[in-house]
Amino acid sequence: MFRIALTSSRRIAQPLLRRAFTTSVVSHQDFVSKSLHTLSEDEQMMQDAVSRFARDIVQPHVSAMDESETMEPSVIRGLFDAGLMGVETSVDLGGAGASFTSAILVVEELAKIDPSVSVLCDVHNTLVNTVFRTYASPELQQQYLPRLSTDALGCFCLSEPTAGSDAFALQTRATADGSDYIINGAKMWITNSNEADVFLVFATIDPSLGYKGITCFVVDRNTPGLTVAKKEKKLGIRASSTCQVSFDDVRVPKSSVVGEVGKGYKIAIEILNEGRIGIAAQMLGLAQGAFDHAMPYLFQRKQFGTKIGDFQAMQHQYAQIATEIEAARLLTYNAARMKEEGKPFAKEAAMAKLYASQVAERASSKAVEWMGGVGFTRDMPVEKYYRDCKIGAIYEGTSNIQLQTIAKILAKQYQE
Repeated sequence: MFRIALTSSRRIAQPLLRRAFTTSVVSHQDFVSKSLHTLSEDEQMMQDAVSRFARDIVQPHVSAMDESETMEPSVIRGLFDAGLMGVETSVDLGGAGASFTSAILVVEELAKIDPSVSVLCDVHNTLVNTVFRTYASPELQQQYLPRLSTDALGCFCLSEPTAGSDAFALQTRATADGSDYIINGAKMWITNSNEADVFLVFATIDPSLGYKGITCFVVDRNTPGLTVAKKEKKLGIRASSTCQVSFDDVRVPKSSVVGEVGKGYKIAIEILNEGRIGIAAQMLGLAQGAFDHAMPYLFQRKQFGTKIGDFQAMQHQYAQIATEIEAARLLTYNAARMKEEGKPFAKEAAMAKLYASQVAERASSKAVEWMGGVGFTRDMPVEKYYRDCKIGAIYEGTSNIQLQTIAKILAKQYQE
């Protein structure tokens, strides 16, 4: 009887399963057929436009900017004119109203030509603009987002001499004084600060509160007491300004608080998770740029009567690097899509940044080796990629911090 019942249940269940499965395949055909390389029409247009912009507007200035360690003003102006400085900002506030993935594609395409220009655009879009869009009051959004989309560069002032990886050990103080706050302290390693017009500043209103005292303020460059001080002389991304910023009795109205008083730590954590995808995109673009510059050389130069790209030892090397670049791209695009879908993405963002920065180092190092003595000279761009790549393991969370983030999330997952 059991056998009959089981057989009968199978006869009933199998058609149901077949019908359910068939229906599922048909109804989700569009979904299952898409790869992480599938972009919307707008995203594809954005990618193509930025690729052209990078070649036509940025590339002619790359060498001179690196040598002079300054950002060409016409490049910054060009970024604004091309609509690349308000990628996700709504159209009614002067932006492009595009997706987060579009912003990531912008960062990647610019980095293929110059990682310095890429990080300028990245910090402005994924950190500064996102803080305003997500946390600022409607009044602050109306006041600043149109400017940030059209002509005002932003910077993100979190790091201090004693607060690097331990960002919440910051000592910059904001003291309430009637309807204002008075900010005193110093920041360092601040990207974009030499050219910035708008400063997002993290300060504590009460050190005894620990991280719960940290608050985010918006400060205009022309505010008395704000001084952009020493500009660092760096190994790489030399055109990107990295400066110390000091605050000496900087008075700002209480309306300049972004989000809530004491919630600056939450803003920093959440925004840096998003920003790490941007840095992953920068490192991805850098790796691809180095690879794209080196590969043609392998099939132009001959040794022992053979193109060096045809030697099996070389084939294995560039096949390996190409595979790693593709893996980094998939990690980065996946983290971006997860962010867009509203899913938890902190682990995926950390993985993308960690791996993309590692791949950038390997790809740029190999590019120099493949081109030999020529690659070691500044006549070719690959040595610049090699110098530029190292920062990927340092800023917006060191590689060790990324590993720690990944490990904490995994430990929590497997201990629940």
